[in-house]
Amino acid sequence: MKRLLVILFTAIALVAAAQENPKAYASYFDLNYFYGNISRHNNDILHLITGHPEGFILSWNQKTFGNKEWEQLYGYPDYGVSLGYQDLKNEFMGDNLALYGHYNFYFFNRNLMLRIGQGVAVASNPYDKEENYRNVAFGSKLLSSTYLMLNYKKERLLDRLGVQAGLSLIHYSNGNTKAPNTSINSIALNVGLNYQLEKEDPEFMVTEGLTNRFNEPVRYNFVFRSGVNESDVIDSGQFPFYVFSFYADKRINKKSALQLGTDIFYSNFLKEYIKFSSIAYPERGIDGTEDYKRAGIFVGHELFINRLSVITQAGYYLYYPIDYEGRMYLRGGLKGYITKEKKLFATVAVKAHAAQAEGIEIGIGYRL
Repeated sequence: MKRLLVILFTAIALVAAAQENPKAYASYFDLNYFYGNISRHNNDILHLITGHPEGFILSWNQKTFGNKEWEQLYGYPDYGVSLGYQDLKNEFMGDNLALYGHYNFYFFNRNLMLRIGQGVAVASNPYDKEENYRNVAFGSKLLSSTYLMLNYKKERLLDRLGVQAGLSLIHYSNGNTKAPNTSINSIALNVGLNYQLEKEDPEFMVTEGLTNRFNEPVRYNFVFRSGVNESDVIDSGQFPFYVFSFYADKRINKKSALQLGTDIFYSNFLKEYIKFSSIAYPERGIDGTEDYKRAGIFVGHELFINRLSVITQAGYYLYYPIDYEGRMYLRGGLKGYITKEKKLFATVAVKAHAAQAEGIEIGIGYRL
């Protein structure tokens, strides 16, 4: 608790210093304290749930006022960065420190705010087979982290100071880059303050006749993805993987596109998994000669937000020589368009089977 108080006071000092920044324009800080529970999504983590996690999220937010079309289409969202700290209330897990990029979307006359944040976290006490073998949640020090925050929010109740309160969901996982990786999900209540850096905000711009309708021909995408991962067998080794994807997309409006495509997976970790299983578990019917490659088809959706987009895909293996976590797979992640014409893009995504991550895919692609 002492560590948490020290970090909170430091965060407050940072906010106070930021208030003196003369270059800040139409932006604000908010500071949220949260307290909650760890979800029991996996029986393997029951011994790690020994208290109620608590922490804070300090955020800087840039407001938008409709200077660009996408800002009006999405109801004038905010974007910004967040610093998060969480004490997991367990000696084997320790605490996590995270840095995120986020968007805030508004509803009900801007009284309800939904924040979506994605970033990286550092675990203070990850798994170690000799010194910390009980922490099966985090097999590595560096983690991927996602958080959702739904707040009822009021600004400028006392001069520039406002309040907010609501619910938060915080997720940590290393995407199976290293086993073990059962991950941790926290559900928490949060309460906080927001402070506006300007005396007043500009007026929202409204473009007459603006519509979400949009039409373009079918476009074709080529993507190469790679990364490293490990099977669920601890200490079986990290190996590179390669994914080649081709898919067509059709824009249905300015915000969305539907996708249909195929993936070819070269998953080197399966070579070791096949060898291990053939020796350790002969009852599985694996003789060690099975192919480590897989191929599947998928359908998906792309949500365009300026030059960033959110992708969600669901796939099915057509070529599936070795049974590993099931034939259905999911992919969720981000695309960032490098060129103004939205042709060349970079992507990062998590591929999973149900709630079990297989790997974090980092790639580059081209949209014809």
